[in-house]
Amino acid sequence: MTDGAKLVVLSEIVRVRRIENDDYISLTDIAKYRDAEDPRFIIQNWMRTRFTLEYLGIWEQLNNPHFNRVEFEAVRNQAGSNAFVMTPSKWVNLTGAIGVMSKSGRYGGTYAHKDIAFEFASWVSVEFKLYLIKEFQRLKEIERQQLGWDIRRNLARINYRIHTDAIKQTLIPPELTPQQINSIYANEADMLNMALFGRTAREWRAENPDSNGNLRDQANVSQLVCLANLEALNAHLIHQGLSQPDRLKTLNQTAIEQMKLLLSDRRLLKMEADSQV
Repeated sequence: MTDGAKLVVLSEIVRVRRIENDDYISLTDIAKYRDAEDPRFIIQNWMRTRFTLEYLGIWEQLNNPHFNRVEFEAVRNQAGSNAFVMTPSKWVNLTGAIGVMSKSGRYGGTYAHKDIAFEFASWVSVEFKLYLIKEFQRLKEIERQQLGWDIRRNLARINYRIHTDAIKQTLIPPELTPQQINSIYANEADMLNMALFGRTAREWRAENPDSNGNLRDQANVSQLVCLANLEALNAHLIHQGLSQPDRLKTLNQTAIEQMKLLLSDRRLLKMEADSQV
C-alpha cells in the first residue's frame, strides 16, 4: 500500500491509495460523511447486508482467482440473521478477498477498490457518490497530464547522461568535412538531415530507390529524439544570427554527442525493441 492523493468531497477529505496498480479509496473517510465519530460502525452495517456480500462476492470472483468461494457461501448463508456481524478484516481472513483491506495506525483505515468504494458511497449518500466520482475523474486527468510531463522530463534527462558502452557505432552521425559544411543547403530540413544522417533526402532516395517512405520514416527512436532536439537547437541558433554553415557544424557535433548518449541508454533501447514488435 503506497501513499496517495486526497480528494475533497462535500468538505470531506477522502484518501486514495495506489495498491497493486489499482486505485483504492478510503471507506473510512466516506463513512465519516454519515458518522464522523464512529465510521467503522457504518462500514460494518453495510457489510452485514446480503446485497453487499453478494456484490463483494461477485467482484472477487471476477478479479481474484484465489477467492475462497466455499467460505463465501457459508458467509452469505449467515447474512441477514440478527447475530450476524461482518467486518473488513473478518471478510478478508475468511475468503482471501482483495477488494477490501484495512491499514492500521494513525493514518490507517479501511480501503476498497474503486468499484466497491463507489458502491459503498452510493449506500452512504447518492449525492456524495456523484461528487466522489467527479473528483476522482479530476484526479485521474491530473495524473494523465503529469505522466506526459514525466515522459518529457525523462527524455530530457537521457539527453544529458553520458555512457560509453553498448553504442551502435553505425548509427553515430559521421563528422562532416569542411567541404560539406561550406556547401549551402537552401532547405533547412535537408540541413538537419545532413547533420544527423550525413545525407540529404534526395541523396538517400538515390541510394535507396526501392524503399518505402523517406529518410526520416526509416529513423529509429533514438534518431527521432535527437532530431527533435536538433530542430529546437536550430531555431535558437537562427535567432542568434548564425550563418547556415556555422549552424550545420554545430548541429552535426551536437548530433554526434547526443546519439552516443541516446544509443547507450537502456530505456531508449527498450523503447526501440518494443517498437519492432
